[in-house]
Amino acid sequence: MNIAILDTGCSNLFSVKWSIIRLGYNPIITRVPEILFKSDKLLLPGVGTAKIAMQQIYKSELIDLIKNYKKPILGICLGMQLLGNKSDEGNINTLGLFDIPVSILKSKKLPLPHVGWNKVIHNKDNILFQGIPNNSWFYFVHSYSMKINKYTIAYSTYGVKFSSAIYKKNIFGVQFHPERSGKNGSKLIQNFLEI
Repeated sequence: MNIAILDTGCSNLFSVKWSIIRLGYNPIITRVPEILFKSDKLLLPGVGTAKIAMQQIYKSELIDLIKNYKKPILGICLGMQLLGNKSDEGNINTLGLFDIPVSILKSKKLPLPHVGWNKVIHNKDNILFQGIPNNSWFYFVHSYSMKINKYTIAYSTYGVKFSSAIYKKNIFGVQFHPERSGKNGSKLIQNFLEI
């Protein structure tokens, strides 16, 4: 299986790569359109700002490729936020694969960014969470989020409820970092790769 990790110039690319290697696969980090298009699975990770990540995607002329990719896609953290239609972080348009905006996490009096372990309440019927107990802990680092919406398949609470996973057709997004979430995160990545 050809697994591609989109090179957005972000810092967690290699941790995502190693989490997949530990499962017995050989992923490649790339922004070469031909390699991305021929891949069987596409991961869109991200740590940093939406503006910088979108600049890299535009610069590499990958917008149409991502929008027309018909095989499974997994957006991770900032990568999930880029799947929405716009972000308040820099007030920019994003990929628009989900007609949902991303806004600052209204955490009430809790500090931002939201950093650390938090429970994820998920839809047990979705393949992404098969074999993962509900209310499992996953690792988060973010200040922006999607509100609960029609694509939400999991949510978490940090002052307010927010979407911690979304799904539509072939596209999945998780706000947490599965590559840093121990055995549950490893199981989620495995579930995605086995779709």
